[in-house]
Amino acid sequence: MQPEREGVRVVVADDDVLLREGLASLLARSGYRVVGQAGDAAALLDLVRAEKPELAIVDIRMPPTWTNDGLDAAMTIREEMPKVGLVILSAHIDVDHAMQLLASDHGLGYLLKSRVTDVGEFLDTLGRIADGACVVDPALVAELVDARKRNDPLAALSPREKEVLALMAEGRSNAGIARRLWLTEGTVEKHVRSIMTKLGLHETPDDHRRVRAVITFLEAR
Repeated sequence: MQPEREGVRVVVADDDVLLREGLASLLARSGYRVVGQAGDAAALLDLVRAEKPELAIVDIRMPPTWTNDGLDAAMTIREEMPKVGLVILSAHIDVDHAMQLLASDHGLGYLLKSRVTDVGEFLDTLGRIADGACVVDPALVAELVDARKRNDPLAALSPREKEVLALMAEGRSNAGIARRLWLTEGTVEKHVRSIMTKLGLHETPDDHRRVRAVITFLEAR
């Protein structure tokens, strides 16, 4: 745990009590301050409203209907308390739900439970989301790539630029992308500039072009 993340207030919501307790225990051992747990969507909303945490980890399918209750609660949290970071845990790839969530563009993550196998990487991901990054599970990124429509706005990008953009969608910095692709950071910066140009994302005082590029990537399905 990096020092600046010590004591980050977090709530954990999942109807599976063993998973919920285990996750809360892991977070507490890693320096997070777990301020509450919830087993259903209503309890999650009450908890977040009362505790105002910096991060909420939410299962999509929870009581009362076991459909999209967790996602609906997360969207309500984002509307009422936009500064709360949200980590959505899902057992399945769901492109529509991911798009609905990530449209709000900051401090958000969509992770598949079955692919959370490395504790260190998971904790690093939580830290990046708490810091405001958007992080999308690579399997979901691949699904979005495979589902692109013929009028793909990403068609102008080279294969390498698409790789760079996919890693941007995972919340990677230029330095992180460079390490992953075995490139220099300067080369990655050139690819990012080219991506912005080809997507027509011109710099403005109130827009975050990197976020807009990721949203364009996720919508190109």
